[in-house]
Amino acid sequence: MGVMRLGHINLRVLDMDAALKHYENVMGMAQTDKDEDGNVYLKCWDEWDKYSVILSQSDTAGMNNIAYKVERDSDLDDLKKRVEDYGISVTDMAAGEMRSCGRGIKFNLPSGHEMRLYAEKEALGKDVGTTNPEPWPDDVKGIKAHWLDHALLMCELDPEKGVNKVAENTAFMRDALDFYLGEQVLVGPDGDIQAATWMFRTSTPHDIAFVGGPKMGLHHCAFFLDEWNDVLKAADIMAKNDVKVDVTPQRHGITRGYTIYFFDPSGNRNETFAGLGYLAQPDMPPVTWTEDQLWRGIFYHTGEEAGAFTTVYT
Repeated sequence: MGVMRLGHINLRVLDMDAALKHYENVMGMAQTDKDEDGNVYLKCWDEWDKYSVILSQSDTAGMNNIAYKVERDSDLDDLKKRVEDYGISVTDMAAGEMRSCGRGIKFNLPSGHEMRLYAEKEALGKDVGTTNPEPWPDDVKGIKAHWLDHALLMCELDPEKGVNKVAENTAFMRDALDFYLGEQVLVGPDGDIQAATWMFRTSTPHDIAFVGGPKMGLHHCAFFLDEWNDVLKAADIMAKNDVKVDVTPQRHGITRGYTIYFFDPSGNRNETFAGLGYLAQPDMPPVTWTEDQLWRGIFYHTGEEAGAFTTVYT
């Protein structure tokens, strides 16, 4: 099968204590491990693997790497060959090099972001268990995020210089890793410049997204909630905890999801993403948004430009 789903993301934070207060008390994640280098590992209550977020102390915010889980260990060999045949160098990772994981591989996307693939990770189980489970646990704090849902990566885009890392990433993910294109934004005089894409391997509208900007970086990582009322309650919890909110509750045109964008204490943008939007399947025709409807696609209710949303990221 190859790539199954998003496994974890490694975020750089400026103040570990402040970051833990945010991800534990506001997001509702639980700390599951800490290594000798001070990296902290966390999971959401509805996740079964040991962690989905790694926090690393740093002088700069942003993302170190993003990792996806594959179905079988043998998939790593097949995907390594495909990535190398694509022209991208691959580094083998021994078992344990990724905490509590089996062997893996790592490489850089055309945009420069580091991606990792692995097949095995220690499992702790969902907080509600798997035998006659309750619908949700009683002792989770904050917004009670279900799971790490997706990430949006900023990629260098400069049509005048002929640079479009969004298109390059999209082609690589499609041809080397068998991701499918769910939605895209096409801009430019002829409407043929791929400025943003949303891609999936599961049945949700996106497991990763790429948007063009002046430089590479992390735009946001998103955590799943059930529905609109959970998004509204999450906004209340953020206000009570003085979380810096970027975009108050909204609906996306792109993916149809319900959303809030906000920042962790280091300036890494988070999202709460609710509602599955639609059933994404390999034979689904990609949805295209034109440049004149870009902001309606991003913020469906207002359809208005929010400049900092695309220019501020880590």
